[in-house]
Amino acid sequence: MNIVTAATEAAGIAKAGGLADVVSALNKEWAAKGHNIIIILPKYRYLDCPEGNFQPTDITLIVPMGKWTEFAQLWQGTLPETNIPVYLIEHNVYFDRNEIYGESKEYPDNDRRFIFFSRAIMETCKALNFRPDVIHAHDFHTAFTMAFLKTHYHNEPLFNKTAGVYTIHNLAYQGKFDPINSLTYAGFDREAFYIGSWFEQFGVVNAMKVGIMFADKITTVSPTYSKEIRLDYYSEGLRDELNIRAADLIGILNGPDYGVWSPSIDHFIYKKYSAVSLEDKKINKHELLKDFGLSNQDNLDKPLFGMVTRLTEQKGIDLIIEVLEKFIANGDMRIILLGSGDHKYVSFFNYMNEKYPKDVLIRIGYDNSLSHRIFAASDYYLMPSRYEPCGLTQLYALKYGTIPIVRLTGGLADTVEEYNEERLSGTGYTFFGYKSDELEFAIKRALSIYLKEPLWNSVRMNCMNKNFTSEESAKKYIEVFNWASESK
Repeated sequence: MNIVTAATEAAGIAKAGGLADVVSALNKEWAAKGHNIIIILPKYRYLDCPEGNFQPTDITLIVPMGKWTEFAQLWQGTLPETNIPVYLIEHNVYFDRNEIYGESKEYPDNDRRFIFFSRAIMETCKALNFRPDVIHAHDFHTAFTMAFLKTHYHNEPLFNKTAGVYTIHNLAYQGKFDPINSLTYAGFDREAFYIGSWFEQFGVVNAMKVGIMFADKITTVSPTYSKEIRLDYYSEGLRDELNIRAADLIGILNGPDYGVWSPSIDHFIYKKYSAVSLEDKKINKHELLKDFGLSNQDNLDKPLFGMVTRLTEQKGIDLIIEVLEKFIANGDMRIILLGSGDHKYVSFFNYMNEKYPKDVLIRIGYDNSLSHRIFAASDYYLMPSRYEPCGLTQLYALKYGTIPIVRLTGGLADTVEEYNEERLSGTGYTFFGYKSDELEFAIKRALSIYLKEPLWNSVRMNCMNKNFTSEESAKKYIEVFNWASESK
């Protein structure tokens, strides 16, 4: 099958979040199964791979934008440590910037940037004479490829049998654009925008809605999330559209790349370990704490809670704020956090770090190697999300024998099972209501088994024996691609 992956991130090249990990993991699995793949990304100012991994081609893309034409240079390389072709679209006005999506808030011209990118994806296929069986678009940034496939490129022989599959990674980020400007960029008449049209949502162009309505099939990143987003509380205003397309809406659980995220092969951690050498996990804990300035006199064996997260309301930070200091002040736990996000949350953790410098350890920003070390070192992983489409970090935690404490929503409900002390079954501690007292009770239950055998090793072994492989996820996507192609 010829597959075009249209995305704004891919691990090893450009990453802002879990989208990058999913894109890379899926494409590796498809390539291993013999599918013919190309990945198309913007060429950002900063790439995670060495500069020599990509070289400019002699192809100049001619990209229609409304009533005018723009040009872009096409670069070619590979997904790191693979032979999977990756093409970068270079347009310095749009992509030669410090960040992928914006600095502190989204760039004000993200409508123009990503509509251009979506149109350039179609032109890249033409320039390469690559006839896709499916275009797989991710989130609102590439949603307009679904519309272009059904309109501007519908009668072109290269695309007349191409199916469009649209994956929602996070429904909250929808791409709400000024209708006059965005439709002009996309080459649609103003008459296409009216109340109830596939472009309109509450008086603006909604790119997420565009993807949902024009795609042949829609996927989300966990089965539970695919059901939740059809309800008012989780739908972010798109309940009706998602229910209209319910027959074409499929939830596929994300799978981690265990070739990267596994303590037995992880070159970022202090000491590799596996389920049969779980005692070496403690070495990782002690060494990480020493790197943060602690010594043997600071009780290195105190329960350690880890968090690698965006500091946003979605991630349940408000609940953590309500309960954390009580546990820290009582000496019940220590927490280590890596992340960035809303100023008010960053300020809270900075305050806690100043007040409890040996028990609230923080690093604001992004550090891939440190994230691996946190998973390997932590005893527990804290993830009380208000909503969670899938989540990958709880899956990483499981593989590293780090016990997750999660709210039962989205992919968290699909991947973490409450630990049962009598049956020695389950993999973590869960709660349902978005309430601080429920989180507090879950933490207390988790702490009650700390170092208490046989419970302690039982739950950690259960975690490490779970297998949410990206291979299974990739297989289900191919099934969806085939279903979408059958309608062509």
